[in-house]
Amino acid sequence: MTKYTIATIPGDGIGKEVTAEAVKVLQAIEAASSLDFEFINIEGGGQYYQETGKEWEDGSYEICRDDADAILLGAVGWPGSRLPDGGLAGAGIVFGLRFGLDLYANVRPTKLYPGVLHTVHGERKQVWEPGKVDLVTVRENTEGLYAPIRGILDRGEVEEVGIDTRIITKKGSERVIKYAFELAMRRSGAPQDQTKRVTCVDKSNVLKGDQMYRRIYDRIAEGYPDIEKDYAYIDAYLQWLVRNPDFYDVIVTSNMFGDISSDLAAVLGGSLGMAASGNIGDNHGLFEPVHGSAPKHAGKNRTNPIATVISAGMMLDFLGVKHKDDEALRMNTIIDESVSALLKEGSTLTYDLGGNSSTSQVGDALSSLVTQTLE
Repeated sequence: MTKYTIATIPGDGIGKEVTAEAVKVLQAIEAASSLDFEFINIEGGGQYYQETGKEWEDGSYEICRDDADAILLGAVGWPGSRLPDGGLAGAGIVFGLRFGLDLYANVRPTKLYPGVLHTVHGERKQVWEPGKVDLVTVRENTEGLYAPIRGILDRGEVEEVGIDTRIITKKGSERVIKYAFELAMRRSGAPQDQTKRVTCVDKSNVLKGDQMYRRIYDRIAEGYPDIEKDYAYIDAYLQWLVRNPDFYDVIVTSNMFGDISSDLAAVLGGSLGMAASGNIGDNHGLFEPVHGSAPKHAGKNRTNPIATVISAGMMLDFLGVKHKDDEALRMNTIIDESVSALLKEGSTLTYDLGGNSSTSQVGDALSSLVTQTLE
């Protein structure tokens, strides 16, 4: 048995519900494989702050840093829950882990599974065939516009100027670009032509930081002669992404550009409820759905847990690569195949995919599929 300690942070709103279903799937894997999981549950977030005055308990960060092999996060953020400085209560958990553990690569896969329709102009249509959308956005995660270098010029009780400083560094660029090329080496290439390709998305026709970023991209690409180089300015890329998603394999870009473009890409996967992500560094990994806490849906047992389940699969992939654990890698594949089978069959879908199943029903169905596959 290979044992992994997983810190689970359900967080706020629907985060609690979807995390429970992902843990359920991991427990099904544990029961039928050689993997053994110890779950350490950590309470925290905006709701927790309203109740206790703390975003999370003292020592929680140290548990994630020192005791956990990986972290599974539901969501943070709750209406009206603000820190004294006006910041979102609970965000300190995410940013504290991101910067404290140096999770420099935000990895967001976009995949269109069989049975999933896009929502276009209010109608569900098959715009792209399953298999034609299978790309990964690798977003720099520790600098750019999200670096904590900002402020407000306040004179005479009037806010006159807001400043957010965008930072692009040699170190930050090198490591995230290298991560993207290494990821492309492990993938099967773009759906259109099976070419392993890394697309550099920037605004280097205008921005100095992006000009440096592209030069670093070119230098690192020389070490990967089997990977095709590709370039796009962010504004043009957004239309190409929607028009020709099957051309793309791995996209590497800066923090804000990656944040916006990967959310747009999620539409190609059918729903934000299908959008998974990983925050990955050299030594630690945090995995979470993209959709947030969705307060209006909280407590109704109706939201899609698949993004969190796929994130849990990404976590197993991370552990498999880091520890050279073939069983963990195989379990990520099992999760992906189980999700595909569930969606293709089509009878157990949540509202965002055109169904009326509950969160827990989807989790139960996925757990059963995993168990059946491993028996």
